[in-house]
Amino acid sequence: MTNTHFKPEGYASVSPYLIVTDAQVVIDFLATVFDAKPLRRYERPDGSVMHAEVLLDDTVVMLGESTDEWTSTPCTLHVYVPDVDAAFKRAVDAGATVIQDPMRKDDDPDRRGGFVGPGGNQWWVSTQVVSES
Repeated sequence: MTNTHFKPEGYASVSPYLIVTDAQVVIDFLATVFDAKPLRRYERPDGSVMHAEVLLDDTVVMLGESTDEWTSTPCTLHVYVPDVDAAFKRAVDAGATVIQDPMRKDDDPDRRGGFVGPGGNQWWVSTQVVSES
C-alpha cells in the first residue's frame, strides 16, 4: 500500500531544518539573499517562532527558534543560484561574514563562495559555469 499524500504537495522528502537564536532575522536574511518565500509559520505564546518554513527556489527550508531544550546548532548548507556573485553580494550587504569570495578552483565546474549568516550557519553558494560532459 502506497500513501501518495505522506508529505505536502511540492515538498521534497528531505528538508534542512535550522535551529537558530533569532528565527525572524534568519527568515529576513533568506528572503534578502535568496528571495525565499514564506510558506508556514507557527508561533509560541511568547511570539517566538516555534516552526517556520520558507521556499528557497525548489527547496523548503524549515527553522525554529532555539530554546533551553532545543539549542541553536549551526550547520553548513550549499545552494545553487543563478548568479553566485549577485547572491554573495546580497549576503555580504545583509551582514554576512565572508568565508571565501566566489571563485572557481581547479577542475570544479562551479564558481563558489561561502559566508556565515545570522544564526551562525555557513552558506556556500555556487553557479555552474562550465558544463560537465
